[in-house]
Amino acid sequence: MPGALPDELRAELISFRRDLHMHPELGNCEFRTTAALKARLERAGLKPRVLAIGTGLICDIGTGSAGEGEPVPAIPATPARGMLALRADIDALPIPDTKSVPYRSTVANRAHACGHDVHTTVVLGAGLVLAGLAREGLLPQPVRLIFQPAEEVLPGGAPDAIESGVLEGVGRIVGVHCDPRVEVGRIGLRPGPITSACDRLEVSLDGAGGHTARPHLTTDLVTAAAKVATEVPALLARRVDARAGLALTWGRLEAGHACNVIPQHAELSGTVRCLDLPAWRAAPDLVHAAIDEVATLHRAKSQINYIRGVPPVVNEPAATELLRDAMAARLGQHSIEDTEQSLGGEDFSWYLEHVPGAMARLGVRAVHAVGEAARRDLHCGDFDVDEGAIKVGVELFTAAALLDGHRL
Repeated sequence: MPGALPDELRAELISFRRDLHMHPELGNCEFRTTAALKARLERAGLKPRVLAIGTGLICDIGTGSAGEGEPVPAIPATPARGMLALRADIDALPIPDTKSVPYRSTVANRAHACGHDVHTTVVLGAGLVLAGLAREGLLPQPVRLIFQPAEEVLPGGAPDAIESGVLEGVGRIVGVHCDPRVEVGRIGLRPGPITSACDRLEVSLDGAGGHTARPHLTTDLVTAAAKVATEVPALLARRVDARAGLALTWGRLEAGHACNVIPQHAELSGTVRCLDLPAWRAAPDLVHAAIDEVATLHRAKSQINYIRGVPPVVNEPAATELLRDAMAARLGQHSIEDTEQSLGGEDFSWYLEHVPGAMARLGVRAVHAVGEAARRDLHCGDFDVDEGAIKVGVELFTAAALLDGHRL
């Protein structure tokens, strides 16, 4: 099958990834990253378009753009089907890079600790390979590259990208996410839900405080806050099917400043995660009702700020099979493993509210890794990847684009 990654381009992509790693940018501030992508795609004769929000871009291949030295011919699209989109997220995290490598972050308290630099490089590499195939007349269907900002900022940059029109003309979308639990050279796949929904919750409780000697004359807000913290998750567990996996977990509780004073104000904040899409849609009303019920019982007034995050990523079976067949064609069936649904959130899910698609877990752990290297996880300052994953991701996407086009 055509679409293999040439060694020369592989070396360039590793260098490109390391440059991104050294210059991480937070969500909606990815100006340098956007400029670097735009320049490289234009050098390939393509016509990338920066999103209306100012960062991120899209680039179509096979719609008549010029190529390096030769024109890239336009490929007739199938209107009823639409083109395949390859999506990458381009932002970094607000944490320090603690690795000791030549390409360590040069920006204080900023790091590509979730692998977005790899996702970006993989989609760029796939685009460059597919542009070459289009010049040779070997690309059967136009393909769109989506480089999306602000995945790490709730509710993610995907809604803004969609509003900018990135899905116009798209019939199916695929993506990858680095997984340090999967060895390089392999991918993890799962039809149906593969990530969790993730929302944020902020609760304020107010009432008449007073002396701890006379709690019966007050609204005992410390007790009320403690009851909300413990009883609301328990109530939700009895009001939602357990298979939905709806879980409220608190990360902050603040109340009072003195041991003999009952405070007038308390605050709690946490996250709501859910494995099931219908339950996620019902979650805000259920959470509001449970909090109000417990707060009222303890004579506290509640103010609730339920912040929508992202729904679960629900992989379409046909798109999952496309990725499975593409990976098998490149590296064989042994390179594919089943993966479990995680409790992490991913704003790729917003695209799937509009078009079918799937996300694969891209193995980035070095083969036979031991010690700290084997325990590295996402969102940690020492996170790094085996850069052999770049070639795997590029060829997964090029094979998917070719197979998808031939199945029209």
